[in-house]
Order: sequence, then structure tokens, then C-alpha cells
Amino acid sequence: MNLVYKNEKPLFAIAVVLSGLFWLGLLIATFGVLLIYLLLGYLFFLFAHSAFISHLKGSGVRISEDQYPDLHAKLVEGCRKVGLKDIPDAYLLRADFFNALATKFRGRHFVVLFTDVVDALEDQPGAIDFYIGHELGHIHRKHLTWRTFLAPASLLPVLGSALRRAEEYTCDRYGVACCQSENDIKAAIAAIAAGDTRWKTLNVTAYLRQAEASNGFWMSFNELTADYPWLTKRMAEAVALSQGKAIRHPRRHGFAWFLSLFVPRVGAGGGALSILITVAMIGILAAVAVPAYQDYVERARYASAYAEAQQIQVAVDEYLQSHEQWPSTLQDLGFAESTVVNVGSHYDVALLGGGAIGANMGEDAYGEPRYLVIEAKMTKSGMNWVCYGQNVVEKHLPAACR
Repeated sequence: MNLVYKNEKPLFAIAVVLSGLFWLGLLIATFGVLLIYLLLGYLFFLFAHSAFISHLKGSGVRISEDQYPDLHAKLVEGCRKVGLKDIPDAYLLRADFFNALATKFRGRHFVVLFTDVVDALEDQPGAIDFYIGHELGHIHRKHLTWRTFLAPASLLPVLGSALRRAEEYTCDRYGVACCQSENDIKAAIAAIAAGDTRWKTLNVTAYLRQAEASNGFWMSFNELTADYPWLTKRMAEAVALSQGKAIRHPRRHGFAWFLSLFVPRVGAGGGALSILITVAMIGILAAVAVPAYQDYVERARYASAYAEAQQIQVAVDEYLQSHEQWPSTLQDLGFAESTVVNVGSHYDVALLGGGAIGANMGEDAYGEPRYLVIEAKMTKSGMNWVCYGQNVVEKHLPAACR
């Protein structure tokens, strides 16, 4: 049985390439300052996530050979079936949440089973294997490990949500691999759909037929912009896999595909909070990247002006050797005009009085001119050229001019 859903690997490869290019570009644009912010972000996440892990260890019940050995045996058997060598820590936690989750803290993986699930499936405990297998799938496929690196691509329209849905389909396949029977698979997903008691009377055939309505515009659009496939599709996919059959889902609405191209991923189900978080992330990145990029542009502009002035300096040296006097204008050196103007970088270079070459870099906020100057200085060893700035920000100057 192939445990990886068909779309996960190609979507993952695209996300890795796009995220890698994003992080590399941002690292270059910020001259490494990004690393400091990433470290601060990691520390913030570490402290925030530690609250949940501490609550889990302090209030949850750790599943072991001595504590709920039946659940521990399922965990160990699930790890064996999916090829996971390191058995994660597992806890039973009371919460108003009907599902299970996998998380990671400081390199250690955790599987959390919520009591509502375990209680609801008391009469069919084999269905719990599906939940355990699903979460082991996240660990085995390293979904948690890659999540931070893939964050830039995960915000992209269509791609981010598609990758998350593919991961869910993959983990459902892990759940199927851990189950002993088709009825356990149906029970596990039915419990999510119908609740802790009504799942027992769910008409699975009728429920699966509901997937036929998912090709409409609204159903298509809201699935394309969400992190989870419709549960009817997940059950159909899981049941078909257990039977060794292939399944084709209804085609999504064409206009829903088009419209979803303009909706960035904001997390499971969207929502105002997710949108605010996305906007905040973009704002933080912009606050770091935009000033750094502006500094980069200014440094490049001053470097270009310095190179232009150095070329004129060479021409002046040759002129002095031939004429033993300072040239009046650049035209004396063979230039067509008395000023070299660089329109693209917004500066102009000309000869200044007193044996200097000056690049006018524009005005500051107070209307005062800013200059990069190369000036000839007489010393005991002869004439030397020195470079400095007038009314400029020092960090923008080339290293030789500071």
C-alpha cells in the first residue's frame, strides 16, 4: 500500500523551491538581519508552545505500559506498521475537541488523544487505530518539521491549501494502514462527522453520496481555500483504499478554481484571526525587508558613483602628467559634457574646485546637497587621493570612503 497521497510529493517539491527562493532572497536583501528576527520568532514560539506542552505533561495522562496499556499497545503497533522507529510520547487529554493531534517540542514528538474520541469509540476500540495512524503519518512524513520552512509557500493561493489537504489525505492513508478492518475506518471518520453517539447509526452509503454535491461553486471554492478536504471525500478515499480500489472525486467548479487563485491561504477554515495573523506576518517582513532593501539600493548607488569618480580620477592623473596642471572641466579630459549624468541612479559627477571630483547624490530631507568626494591631497610621499562624504549617511558610502 502506497501511504503517500499522489499529490503530496509534487506539491511539496514546488513549495520547497518557492520557499527556498523566498528565504534566500530575504536573507540577501536584509544582509543577514533576517536571522536575528527568525531567532526571536523561534524564541517567542518556543515559550508560547511550551505552555501547551507543560499543560499536556502536567494535566494530561501519559500513555504507557502501566497507564492504559491497550492504547500504548496500539501506539507501538502503529509505529511498527508505518515504519516509525522512535515511539513518540503519547498523552490522553480532556478537552472540548473531538479529534487527535501530533505536535513537536524541542525535537521530541507528541501524539495527543482526546478523551471524547476514546470514550466515543469504547465499543469499537479498533477505530482508535485510525486516529493514532493519522497522527503518526504527520510525524513519519515530517510535516511538522518542514512547516516553518514552507511557511512562505503555504501562504500562496491554491498551493498552500492544496499541500495541506494532500497531507491530510496522506495521513488518512496511514490511518487505514493501522486499522484492522474497514468498519474501524468508517467508525473513526463517522465519529468526527456525527458525534460521539450518533456515529453508530450513521448511514455510511448515504453519507458518501453527499460528496457528489462538492462540484458546485461554493463547495468547490471553500474546499480550495481550506486546509482540509470535505470529510465525505476523506471517508470515500479511505474506504476505497481499504478495498484496494481507486476513486475519482467530482470535478471542482472552474470559476471556483479561478477565484481561488486570488485568495491567499490563511489557515484552516480562514477566519478573521487567521487574516490578521497573515497581515501581521507580512507587516513584520515588510518592516525588516523594505528598509534593508532601501539601504541596499543606496549602497549600490554610491558604489556606482564611486566607480564613476575613480574613472575620472585615472583620467585626471594622466592629464596632470601630460599638462602639469589641474583640468578645468571634464571636457579637458575628453568627455563630451562637463558633467557625467547617471539618469538611472540619479547622480551626476563633475570636477570641483580645489582639486576634487564630486558626485552629487541629490538632496537630503532638508534640501541640502549630498556629495561623495574624491580629493587630491599632497603629502611628503607625493599626491594621494582620499574619498569621503559630505552630508551623507555613512553606512551608504563605500568602505574606502568611510
